[in-house]
Amino acid sequence: MPSARHILIVNSRSVHQPLFVIGAPHSGAGLIGRALKASAGLHITIGQPSVLRVVYAFARRPSMYRGRTQAAATVIRDAFAQGWQVTPQSCLNCTRECRAAAGLAADAVGPCVELRGLERFGDASPDLIYCAEALTDAFPDARIVQVVRDGRDAVAGMLADSAVMSWFRPSFVNVDTEFPNPFFGVESVEDREIWPKLTPAGRCALRWRWSVRLAARLHQARPAGQLKTIRYEDLMSMPDDALGELSRFAGTAVPAAEIRNEARASRQRARSRNSPEVRGGLSARQTAEVEKIAGEELRRLGYAP
Repeated sequence: MPSARHILIVNSRSVHQPLFVIGAPHSGAGLIGRALKASAGLHITIGQPSVLRVVYAFARRPSMYRGRTQAAATVIRDAFAQGWQVTPQSCLNCTRECRAAAGLAADAVGPCVELRGLERFGDASPDLIYCAEALTDAFPDARIVQVVRDGRDAVAGMLADSAVMSWFRPSFVNVDTEFPNPFFGVESVEDREIWPKLTPAGRCALRWRWSVRLAARLHQARPAGQLKTIRYEDLMSMPDDALGELSRFAGTAVPAAEIRNEARASRQRARSRNSPEVRGGLSARQTAEVEKIAGEELRRLGYAP
């Protein structure tokens, strides 16, 4: 049964067709979020405290909202109603990434967006994908930008990110008490049994694999025109074409500067890698483990072993 339509008013504006950017860690969702934040008339937040509290609560304990669809939707709407407020103090607690994407200096005071001309809202917070299904219950008319990337490259990015890897500390891992556990990619009893034996690369591969499976479910569940999948590789190889598609979907002109800069940097990094023992930062052994765990999803997306 579809969720009931709720009217949310923020900054004296009705929230309609909010835009959310989701993807596995290091898939490129953050890059697209930063580009969208510079778009006129669109207020994209990245890591508002009120939003992150709910995201991580639901991500790490999906049992909190399982079977409580409307209650969870209300909590999410309330979090964004607070996070999207534009006031002189609204950016003081924002993340460094959000402020930088808005072009604000570290010591700047004031909001990152002008109320005049503000038409739509959105969010590209880290790990937003882990409550994507609850998110679409909260905003049935939401537009979702879903970013996918070769799982081997995403895993290499995760392994090099201390913030991502900190979630694997024993004090945070809850695969035994919370099952199934999308945050760690544990969906079956078999996944839970092999978890203790996996290397960090294997655990990251489980997280990527779950995001791809979620992508397939969202494609089936969302009405036509409400979800746009973008490949990170297309952004890097054909940035103008990919940005054109993104702009049409988002209904606003998305600035190209940051995407083009990253595309140039990506090509330079690719040229500097000439060792057959390393693929995008992974050793041959790590690559083999990722392909063993997520090979089916890699092939389905066209990423050849």
